Amino acid sequence: MNYFLLILLMAFHLNSATATVHYIDEEPQLPADPKGLYIDLIKRAVANTIYEDGSFGGAFSAELREIGRDHPLVGHTMIGMRRLDNIQLCLEDVIQNQIPGDCIETGVWRGGATILMAAILKAYGETDRRVWVADSFAGVPPPNAEKYPHDLNLCLHATPYLAVSMETVQKNFKKYNLLDNQVVFLKGWFKDTLPEAPVDKIALLRLDGDLYESTMDSLTALYPKLSIGGYAIIDDYNAIGACRAAVTDYRESHGITDPIIRIDNDGVYWKKSH
Repeated sequence: MNYFLLILLMAFHLNSATATVHYIDEEPQLPADPKGLYIDLIKRAVANTIYEDGSFGGAFSAELREIGRDHPLVGHTMIGMRRLDNIQLCLEDVIQNQIPGDCIETGVWRGGATILMAAILKAYGETDRRVWVADSFAGVPPPNAEKYPHDLNLCLHATPYLAVSMETVQKNFKKYNLLDNQVVFLKGWFKDTLPEAPVDKIALLRLDGDLYESTMDSLTALYPKLSIGGYAIIDDYNAIGACRAAVTDYRESHGITDPIIRIDNDGVYWKKSH
């Protein structure tokens, strides 16, 4: 036998005997369809659990980001994964049950929650609904404690990073290729913009105004437009007493008895039944 051929055969048998092959024990768990994969990716992107940016309070914490208890340095939302999951749950139910109306968030920060709403509508081919992005784009208003005593000790207006310009939020939408004529911006204080907003029907109403005044202004102007079977989501119900007081007062004065469902430590929602 040729000497070089013998050497090659010996090397082959040696490698075959010592080689180790690694197998994956389980099949990867994938969403049932491409829509699910796309929506899941959008949620992870706006919350930035992908690159795990730190927060204004320190390093990245998966636990805090899950429940929206940190303030991301570059992420596009601070509401956390559970409240993002809640938006998906409510909006998919609205779509599947053909509940009429648009989506709106009052108080959007960097736009992450409304970006998710727009993405879900795109994924399901919902072209007849709009996403209303309502914010002062100048931060939280100073409290009017004389008229709204619940807001007396809230100083959120003095927090600079809560003020995000409309142009910045629009650029964030563009990053996801989601800025189109289905997305409408309402710029100004809620007491000025929401009563005259040209919104006919709402299927998903998400409030993140923090103050009693902002929460009450949003409910007063928009809740009557919420369709039966639609959802009201209150971001800071369990985090800010003034917000909870406004929701309690509005519900009691309008005879709303639909059960309030907890999302995480802070947020709640309910489904409008009548």
